[in-house]
Amino acid sequence: MTRSLNPVFANRPQSIFPTMSRLARAHNAINLGQGFPDEDGPRAIRDLAANAIAEGPNQYAPVEGVPALRAAIAEDNKRFYDLDIDPETETLVASGATEALAAAFLGYLEPGDEAIVLAPFYECYAPQIEAAGAKVVPVNLAPPSWRLSEEALRAAVTSRTKLIAINTPHNPLGKVMSAEELEIVASAARAHDLIVVCDEVYEHLIFDGHAHTPLMTFPDMFERTVRIGSAGKTFSLTGFRIGYATGPEPLITGMMKAHQHLAYTSPAPLQIAVAEGLRLGDDYYAAFRADMQEKRDCLSKGLADAGFDVMACEGTYFITVDIRSVGRDDDAAFCREITERAGVAAVPISAFYHASQEDRPRQYARFCFCKRLDVLGDAAGRLKRYFA
Repeated sequence: MTRSLNPVFANRPQSIFPTMSRLARAHNAINLGQGFPDEDGPRAIRDLAANAIAEGPNQYAPVEGVPALRAAIAEDNKRFYDLDIDPETETLVASGATEALAAAFLGYLEPGDEAIVLAPFYECYAPQIEAAGAKVVPVNLAPPSWRLSEEALRAAVTSRTKLIAINTPHNPLGKVMSAEELEIVASAARAHDLIVVCDEVYEHLIFDGHAHTPLMTFPDMFERTVRIGSAGKTFSLTGFRIGYATGPEPLITGMMKAHQHLAYTSPAPLQIAVAEGLRLGDDYYAAFRADMQEKRDCLSKGLADAGFDVMACEGTYFITVDIRSVGRDDDAAFCREITERAGVAAVPISAFYHASQEDRPRQYARFCFCKRLDVLGDAAGRLKRYFA
C-alpha cells in the first residue's frame, strides 16, 4: 500500500507516555512518568459499577449521558462552585476528558481558525486542534513561576483567533492559575468574542488549603466557556474513561454533535457508578486531597535530598524539577538516563510544547507522585544513590 496517511497524526512520534512506560518496563524501573495512581479509587464506586454490569441493561446509553449522571454533574457544579446548571441542556458525558477535549475542538474549530494554547500544554491539544484544520498558537508560560503574561496573550490574538484552551490545575507543571491570570484570559475572551475550553480535570487536587475557581464563574464568562472534568482523576479510576463537560447550551450542543461521531456514547454501568461517586461526602474529598498532599511532600523531599531543585506544586499529582541542579541540560536524554540507569522513569517537559517551538526549554522534567508512599520512597532512594 502506497497511500499516505493523515500527517496530523502519522507524522507525530508516539505519545511520550507509552514511550516512557515501555522503557520503564524494559529496565524494571519505577514508573513516575505516566500519571496513573497505583491504587484504585473508592470500593463503593467499583461495587456499584460491577453490580450495574451484572444487573444490566448493557446497551447504548443516551448520547448525552445517562440522566442520573447528568443530574449529578449539575449538582456537583452547584455544590462546589454555586453554578446553576441545567442537566438536560448544559451537561455532556464523554469517554474520558481526552475525548471531551476532542469533541470541543472538532465541534468549534474550522479550517483557518486559530486556537491559543498555554505552553507547556497537555499533548493531545495540538493534534486535536490541527485535525480540525485550525492552527495552534502557543503562548509560553515563563519559568520558573510559569506565570501567564497579559502582553504575550494579547499579542497572540488575531482576527482568526476563535478559541483559547487553558488547563488549571496544570499538567505537567502542577501550577494553579491565579485569579489575576484567569482574568487575563477572561478579558481577552470578552474583548474578542472568544470561546474558552477549560481543562479542569484536577479540580479536586489543589493543596495547602486552597480551592479551585472555574473561569466559568467570572463575570460574563459562562456564555463562552466549557468546563471539562474527569471521574478518572477525581476518583483515581482512570480506566473508567468517564469525562464530562458543562457549559451553555450552544457550546454543549456543538460538543455533542462531534461526540456522537467519536465515541457516540460511554458505558452506562460506569456512568451510573460515577453519578453516585459525585455525591460522596466532603470527607472523601478532604481525605483524597490530604493523601495526595502527603505524597507530594514525600516525593518533594526525596527529590530535594537527591540533589534536585524542586519547583512548587500547587495542584495535580505532578512535580517539576530543574535538571540543571544535577548537572544535566537535555530533558529527553535525562529521562532516558534515569530510566535506564537509576531505575526511575520521568517525562521531559519539552514533550509538552508544539513541535514548531524550537526555543522550548529543555531543562525540566516531570515526576508523578500518585503512587504508594513506599514506592515514592524507593524511587527517591534510587535517584539519591545514582546522583550521589
